Amino acid sequence: MNKKTALKISLPVFMSFYIMGFVDLVGVATGYIQKDFHLTDSVAQLLPMMVFLWFAVISIPTGIFQDRKGKKYTVNLGMLLTGIGMIIPFLYYSHITAIIGFMVLGIGNTILQVSANPLLIDISPEGSKAANLSLSQFVKAIASMLGPAITAGVARYFGDWKLIFPIYTALSLLVVLWLRSVHVEERKPEKEPATFKSAFRLLKNPFILTMVFGIFVIVGFDVAMNSNITNFLRDSFKIDINTAALGISIYFASLMAGRILGTFLLRTVKPESFLVVSSIITLAGLAGIILAPSHTIAFVMIFLAGFGFSNIFPIFFAIIVEHAPKYANELSGLIILAVSGGAAIPPLMGLMSQYFGVSASIFVLVACILYVGYATLLAVKQSKKKASV
Repeated sequence: MNKKTALKISLPVFMSFYIMGFVDLVGVATGYIQKDFHLTDSVAQLLPMMVFLWFAVISIPTGIFQDRKGKKYTVNLGMLLTGIGMIIPFLYYSHITAIIGFMVLGIGNTILQVSANPLLIDISPEGSKAANLSLSQFVKAIASMLGPAITAGVARYFGDWKLIFPIYTALSLLVVLWLRSVHVEERKPEKEPATFKSAFRLLKNPFILTMVFGIFVIVGFDVAMNSNITNFLRDSFKIDINTAALGISIYFASLMAGRILGTFLLRTVKPESFLVVSSIITLAGLAGIILAPSHTIAFVMIFLAGFGFSNIFPIFFAIIVEHAPKYANELSGLIILAVSGGAAIPPLMGLMSQYFGVSASIFVLVACILYVGYATLLAVKQSKKKASV
């Protein structure tokens, strides 16, 4: 395949990750909807729950579905549902239609998460799979970063923040048509069609179980870092909330910087070796956050921790799928099911904070990365075993 053909195929696949990032609009939209309908905090939080609930419910069924229908078909279905979910609250704006729209958006995003990653692996040349997955996360992060700015711009210049919905719907449909127009050679599974039993049976493999639980811990770390770092900075350094909130921006900036670098380095460095260095850098950053004498030093350490952490998820994804490529669809479903770790780790930090203080809660993040280090050493051992065969 020449470079021109490869680019023609890869561009719409990478754009599907941009569409995947639309789900983060729910954070901005929740604030507007709560204000428009005078919702209590508890009722308003049902909106993001309607989005992320589906990771636990349909990840495995989606993996089974795409095993039969194909990854490209499933990616397009996910983008189509994303567009439909976006347009529902625009066509008729009410609290109920917002909930319905976000439910459809959540279903579409879950389908995209399960199918887009293995499709990208299929079209990636040997030696660049982890690098391309890292780049795809960077593309997704751009959409997440631009969403609040575009929404604010639409609200300011057109007087109606809801116009963001038809804009995102149109983009979703355009990428569906774009991906439909290219021919993608998918890796066909040489086995019986996937089932729930065949998916969960994979967890009997100790390596797969360890790595999938690693995904659970990784996503939990990411969400917990984002949601708790402000409180940690306020409590530890007695600074105001606006200054402390800069920690979140610094964390996201470090993720984007790390993913840009990972896109290039992972084409020449073995993923397992990259993981070892990433884990060490992340641990060093966490230690620095705990020991920092000032919030300025803590900001630097937050950047270091995020920079080290930035490529761990895509590398884990690539290693898991490449361990048993003919089960890519089932494994992808299990991996996205493990994204539910984002709902489990932050409450653990909350309990640590409540009983032992905010500073102690950081040790939950340390435990997460220590587990990642353990799984990394297992991956290195597995890689050496394959190389010796």
